[in-house]
Amino acid sequence: MKNKRRIDLNCDIGESFGPWVMGNDEAILPYVSSVNIACGFHAGDPTTIMQTLALVASYDLRIGAHPGFYDRQGFGRREIQMSPKEVYDLMVYQIGALMGCVTARGLSLHHVKPHGALYNMAAKDALLADAIATAVYDVNPSLALYGLSGSELTRAGLGKGLHVYHEVFADRTYKQDGTLMPRSDSSALISDDQQAIEQVLRIVERGHVLSVDGSSVAIEADTICLHGDNSKAVVFAKRIVDVLHDHNIEIG
Repeated sequence: MKNKRRIDLNCDIGESFGPWVMGNDEAILPYVSSVNIACGFHAGDPTTIMQTLALVASYDLRIGAHPGFYDRQGFGRREIQMSPKEVYDLMVYQIGALMGCVTARGLSLHHVKPHGALYNMAAKDALLADAIATAVYDVNPSLALYGLSGSELTRAGLGKGLHVYHEVFADRTYKQDGTLMPRSDSSALISDDQQAIEQVLRIVERGHVLSVDGSSVAIEADTICLHGDNSKAVVFAKRIVDVLHDHNIEIG
């Protein structure tokens, strides 16, 4: 029998705010191995963070900070022009807040994964990427950094000596350069579950993804992002876990 391969499955959670509920966090937790918790800027609030950590404590999951732009109205998906120093400050502040909550719960913080527009901008902008990687390192050099596979962000993390997880996406389409199609594009999201599963298997088993123009793009995968903010998220998460197990791929 071939040795089993292993892949991390991560999901963004804790993105509710007050009475406004985003995602079905509790239902998706059994299917993932890592979670990224909103730090209160693009989504989340202190009470939501603490409630989310109480949920997570029941599972053996890697806990990550999910900092983004201060943009509740745009859910952190709008580009905001900031200097690298401002981005550094933004990151340190949010990582520190989440770390304090995690410590109060008797848990530990494993990684940092930037959110939304900040994540995508840092994938292409070396200066922003370096600001983020430096912030993570300065807060705690033992923290891992999750970033778009093969991007400026993962390169910056490796340059700082951080443990880097190259992230890929099941439900997003790719450009020829390995970056994600912007959400404003009609082809950005994969809505067909079978197409998403085929994309994951192609990435994990063959080490490449098909771009929107049909070309093959080499890609490294340590972790797969499962978006939890749609109505089919839990059903899809279960399907993808079952398929990975069927292909002798462990989650963890």
